[in-house]
Formats: sequence, structure tokens, C-alpha cells
Amino acid sequence: MSKKVAIVISPNWRDYAEKYLADCLESLRKQNWAGESKIFLIDNETGEESFGLLKKIVETQNPPAPLLSAQAGYQGGDVEIIRNKNNDGFAKGNNGAIELALEQGFDYVVLFNMDAIVEKNCVSELVKTAESDERIGAVQARLMLWPEKEKINSLGNATHFLGFGYCIGYGGKIENLKLKIENSICYPSGAAVLFKAEILKKVGLFDEEFWMYNEDQDLGWRIWLAGYKCVLAPEAVVYHKYEFAKSIRQYYWMDRNRILAILKNYRLPTLVLIFPAFLVMEFGLLLFSIKTGWFKEKLKIYKYFLTPKNWAYILKVRRKTQSLRKVKDRDIVKMFTGKIWYQEIGDWKLKLVNPVFQAYWWAMRKIIFW
Repeated sequence: MSKKVAIVISPNWRDYAEKYLADCLESLRKQNWAGESKIFLIDNETGEESFGLLKKIVETQNPPAPLLSAQAGYQGGDVEIIRNKNNDGFAKGNNGAIELALEQGFDYVVLFNMDAIVEKNCVSELVKTAESDERIGAVQARLMLWPEKEKINSLGNATHFLGFGYCIGYGGKIENLKLKIENSICYPSGAAVLFKAEILKKVGLFDEEFWMYNEDQDLGWRIWLAGYKCVLAPEAVVYHKYEFAKSIRQYYWMDRNRILAILKNYRLPTLVLIFPAFLVMEFGLLLFSIKTGWFKEKLKIYKYFLTPKNWAYILKVRRKTQSLRKVKDRDIVKMFTGKIWYQEIGDWKLKLVNPVFQAYWWAMRKIIFW
């Protein structure tokens, strides 16, 4: 029996759909996937204006193509719109659509960013890769940049042992890669990824506390902990209209959430081992935040971790995450790196400190046996 695929387009907010949805939706409707599929579209902080825009784009592109929306009362068509009263961010916004897909019996859930254009064989290749091994829990597409289609956006994502996550291969060219593309990846980008429904039911969905950034890292980590794996499908290609936003608020989510990820997923002895390096990094980040103007955001992060109710949540989800564990830290951290490199903000200071952290992490991995 053919597998059922739910395609979830990342949440719309304000004018996002106006800029990106038409191209994304057109590419998704050209997929050569022969099985049953359905598109789920999330409208964060929905209103009549934003919902009307989504309806217009969907119906104009493929008339009459009515929408299916519980709130709006439309029936039929290939798209279901989920209208969220609030801006639920990436994690909770996507979770609402994923939950509906699971309730409706879909075998796979595929997430695509709205600012993506998807090659016609992408979904088929993702499913093909997923079905090649029962241990596979998540499959990322090969993300390329747009309009510089020959340049890489992500070949999977790497995790620094202090929780930072970044794209593998960013800005490089496929033909210039001297090494074979690695099939196993630390975690998949939420911009273009397939999840097996049965695995999501076991490990859970995105942690909504993350709101945005690192939620895909946390979910990928849980998939590995539960004894499954995350892989790249090199022949499933997605072009990403990627822009590195430089709002101060972004630093809050990125820095807070990488700490949440390590607190949830490492075993306690590993946390103890990395603590000296964590303190050194925090000192460096404080100086960096003062220089670059996000010092207030850094203070908000400390306030978050000094709030008792937040620790009650962290301990609760940590216990739940650790209950999934079938793989030891010593096996998972083999994939982690001591090098940190954000391509958009990297400079000489990172080049200076990276060897120190790499040496530290090399030594710590020799110690970790649990």
C-alpha cells in the first residue's frame, strides 16, 4: 500500500506569504510523488487580511482549488490551512500542522520553509531514502542557495559540544567538495526535512519552549538518543531563499536555546565535563554581546535560567528526554565538533579560539565512556 505524505509549509507571518508562498506552492504541486499527499499551511497571528491573501494565492494559482479549514468552513482541495490566533513561532506553529497530519494517518511528515523552491523529485527521493533503512527517523534534503543555485546552504547541520548549531558546507560548491557527502548527519534542518510519523510518535514533536531556532537540533538529538538516525538525501534538492536576519532578538533565541538543548540531552557527567569550557565561552559571549549591541538580550537569557519555574520545566523535559535513551553519550558525541563557525558572523576571534576548544573537546571525548 502506498505511503501517505503530509507536506507542511512553515508558518506564515505578516507579509511572508506575499513574498514567498506562490513559488513554493507551485513547486510542491509539481512533485512527481505518486502516492497520496496533502499540503498543510500555517497562518500565525491570523486575520482576515492574511487568511484572504493565502486563499487568493492558493486559488489563483490552481483554480478552483478550494481550501480546507475548520475555522473558515471550506472543504476539499489539496491544502489545509491552520489559523493560529497568536504568532506561535516556528516550533508551535509547525506542531499544530504535524499533529493534524498524525491524526489523519499520514506515514511521513515533510517540512518545507515557505521561502523554498522544491525540485519535482524531492519528496520521492526523501521517501525513498527513508524507506531504505528502518532505523532512519529523519531525512534532510540537500539545501542549495537561491538564486546562486550552485552554492550550498546546508548538507545537514553540525553541533558544537556547547550547543551551537550551524550548516555544513555553507557557501561551498558541490563540484568543489573533495569528500563524499556524508549520509548520516547530526541533525536535519527544519527548512527541508522528512520525519517518519512512527518516530515522531515515539520521541515527540518540536519542543515549543524553543519557539524558534535550535528546535530542529533538539529533535534530531532525541531521534539519535532513541536509537534512530538522521541522514541526508543528496538527490532530494531544495533551493532556499536564505537570508541571515540580524535582529538583536535573534541572538536571544539562538543563545538561550543552544543551552536548553545541552541541558535536555546530555547526561549529567557530560555536562560536568564541559562546564569549564562553558564558562570560558560565556565570558567571551558577554564581551561579544557588549560590542555588538545585544548585551540586554544576554542578560535576559541569564534571567530565564535564574527563574525557578523555567527550571521546573527544564527538569521535567530532561527526564522525559533521558527516558528515550538507548544510545550512550560516547557514541553520539562522536558526531559533535569542537569548532564553531557561523559563516555570517565568523571572524578572526573564532579562528583564534577554535583550536583551544577543539583541543579541549578532543580530550573530553577520550574521557566520556557513559
